[in-house]
Amino acid sequence: MSRLNVNQILALILAVFSVIFLIGAYQIPAFALPRPVDSDMFPKVLGYSLLILSGMLFLEKPQERDIPDADAQAESARLPLLLRPWSRVIITAIAIAAYALLLEPLGFVLASTLLSVGLTIYYGYRRHAINLAVSLGVVLALYLTMTKFMNVHLPPGVLPI
Repeated sequence: MSRLNVNQILALILAVFSVIFLIGAYQIPAFALPRPVDSDMFPKVLGYSLLILSGMLFLEKPQERDIPDADAQAESARLPLLLRPWSRVIITAIAIAAYALLLEPLGFVLASTLLSVGLTIYYGYRRHAINLAVSLGVVLALYLTMTKFMNVHLPPGVLPI
């Protein structure tokens, strides 16, 4: 029996999480009035997508470049504290928590655009005009799709949308 690699362990953890998420998604009650898209569809799509992606990650064969070596770890230690891999995970988690707190007062469009632009700048993308245009375009497309076609209420916040 061979040992599981890191990707396979993560895939199993994500698969368990997706099954728990799907169990919760199937507990969402349906509306009494028939609708083309009910409130439980989006969580179910997310859960099944995560489960499928977990299976793909489990079956992926690790490449030679995926195996960390001593040089990569030494190089990571030379990086500034805020750019080290674990620092990036923590800062991203803090940014998502701030997004959740600011979603209602700022609104979906502004909070989502700030999160997207802020994280792409933090991760090193320096073409700010393109970054802003793409982030704003994707966020507005999501907002309009969710509010106009799917009748999902998203907080408008300070913008008059």
